[in-house]
Amino acid sequence: MKKSTSLTCLLFSLFALSLSGASFAFEQPGSKLEKSNSREYWVSVLIKISDPVLRNLSKAQLRTNMPVVCKEPNRKNVAHLEAFGRTLAGIAPWLELGADQTKEGKLRAEYISMTRKALSVSVDPSSPDFLNFSSKNGQQPLVDAAFLAQGLLRGYTQLWEPLDQQTKDNVVNALKSSRSIKPGQNNWLLFSATIEAFLIKSGNGGNIEPIVYALNKHADWYKGDATYGDGPDFHWDYYNSFVIQPMMLDIVKVLKDKQMDSTISYDKVLKRAQRYAVIQERLISPEGTFPPVGRSLVYRYGAFQVLSQVALLNKLPEEISPAQVRSALSLVIYRLTEAPGTFDTKGWLNAGFYGNQPGLAEYYITTGSLYLCTVGLLPLGLPANDSFWTSPAKDWTSKKVWKGVDLPADHAYTD
Repeated sequence: MKKSTSLTCLLFSLFALSLSGASFAFEQPGSKLEKSNSREYWVSVLIKISDPVLRNLSKAQLRTNMPVVCKEPNRKNVAHLEAFGRTLAGIAPWLELGADQTKEGKLRAEYISMTRKALSVSVDPSSPDFLNFSSKNGQQPLVDAAFLAQGLLRGYTQLWEPLDQQTKDNVVNALKSSRSIKPGQNNWLLFSATIEAFLIKSGNGGNIEPIVYALNKHADWYKGDATYGDGPDFHWDYYNSFVIQPMMLDIVKVLKDKQMDSTISYDKVLKRAQRYAVIQERLISPEGTFPPVGRSLVYRYGAFQVLSQVALLNKLPEEISPAQVRSALSLVIYRLTEAPGTFDTKGWLNAGFYGNQPGLAEYYITTGSLYLCTVGLLPLGLPANDSFWTSPAKDWTSKKVWKGVDLPADHAYTD
């Protein structure tokens, strides 16, 4: 049942008061908090995060203007590809909707053009912002070449197909240069596989062998109840969502479309992702928080990529409605975006989970790494008239349970 505006604000205020130091404890009706459960707010967040990366790169000024903070000096060489590849993976579904005459559609037109230009600059060997894709810059370029390829898969008709042939050739050459990097026996296998999947889809000589190998290994590493090991071992972290299941979904979709999905079916990968999405929705507390467990917490709401991607695909299981997923994610996005210190004075992301917390950043984290948070915004690839956006706000699972609502028991998934 839809709550009144006053009751909704009262509930938000009550849970906010229970959180020490919460900056939005006394937000009033009409405030940003109240408006955060909306497509307009999500778009504003995506633009706030993405604009510095895309605008500067499109002008060949990313190296000049992006601050690079990292614990290991040699990581500075890869930070710019990190920022662009990860931003592309998150913004691509929204751009894929194309331009139209609405206010948002005109904004998309601007960013489609800007992103195409950024792509051209990033792979042009003569550009001062030509990015690092090959092994001469260590192992990391493989990771972010893969995120760039994932972005091209997700924004294929707007970001890839309209490119001029020279830029396409440069993109292919850049991606293929990452083949000199040997991935580790863990989620990194999917980076090679994602690049090859894009090359197969685009008809540019993709190799099926790394894909088959990666999928077979992950089938071996499956631990049950929709969870894969990161390699042979299980890890308490969010890498099933940062990398593993989203990349498997995108890879196997290419294979399905090409009638090549003999290693593991798209249906099986999707069903596991759907169960993982159910788990992720249950992890979001009534207050819009979630457990700060495992490495790479500075990717913020990128931790919910699986839930966001399943929503984008319109494949949410019956037990979690689009409205409750939007409501839960909106509060998470609001809390982490609006936390003091999330951005520096020029609008670049600071390392942190809730605000500026550089101690949470592992040795491999750079400023560029932080832009993986954009993959938590994938449902923006759904049109504005989709029920995900138009349905009234709705309580999510943990909020219902902690109100005393009686729900069906949760059970593990088996296949």
